[in-house]
Amino acid sequence: MNDVALLGIGLLCGLTTVLFGFGGGFVAVPVVVWANGALGADAIRVATATSALVMLVNAGFATAVTPRRVLSALRGSGTLLLLLAVGAAAGALATLHAPAGQAHWGFVGYVAVTIADLLLRPGFLRRRGPGGKSGEGQAEQAREARAGAVRAVPRPLPAVLGAPIGAVAAFLGVGGSVMTVPALRRAGHPMRVATALANPLTLAIALPATALSLTGTHAGAGHTHPHLVGLVDLRAAGALLVGALPVIAVLRRRPPRIPDRTHAWAYLALLGVVELAMLLAG
Repeated sequence: MNDVALLGIGLLCGLTTVLFGFGGGFVAVPVVVWANGALGADAIRVATATSALVMLVNAGFATAVTPRRVLSALRGSGTLLLLLAVGAAAGALATLHAPAGQAHWGFVGYVAVTIADLLLRPGFLRRRGPGGKSGEGQAEQAREARAGAVRAVPRPLPAVLGAPIGAVAAFLGVGGSVMTVPALRRAGHPMRVATALANPLTLAIALPATALSLTGTHAGAGHTHPHLVGLVDLRAAGALLVGALPVIAVLRRRPPRIPDRTHAWAYLALLGVVELAMLLAG
């Protein structure tokens, strides 16, 4: 895949970082697998590692330009962030030693389970109403829209979730947003806030994962791929970031107004596209 194509995919990475909190992970993994197809089974390791670097930069930049009032929702989440980082370090280490096929099909399986969960369980597409029942009808949707804007104190994410989220995210290269965005939404945040808060959480995961990936090695890539540093494809990462960062800067200044329910469906649709891409890449 040439640099122009990677630059174009980078634009999409920037868009998904702002709109869905992905940091580029879900988009980057299938693309870098394709770009490094000559590495065979090791392509997924390189893709996961490169994705971590792309997510680190994208999520860090997106966090820096997010309004402080939005980020204040994470106040008191220091333990959660620490456990995310610890879990990510363990997941990144596991990636270095696990058979490559495990990460690829683990990615496919996890996304499939997530899609089914978001479709079938209330709280993401269908916000919970009184008594735990999903809201129905125009009147209920109007009440939910108002609640999304003024909800007093959404529930914080339990810190105990940090380690497993970090480990799975780093091992599969998904960045964590596939777990944190649904969890934040079910905790009471509207999609625009849940996706914004996913970026600092992704940052906690991507930092240790990137550090370990830059020092990791695998059997044959060093002789066949001159752009690798550790397991990271710097050429692919650079092209993706050149495309992504300007998009993040523009959309953070002037975020698009998307109805909450439409935003949730778009998140789900993107998961479906990524799942198909990884199946085709396999």
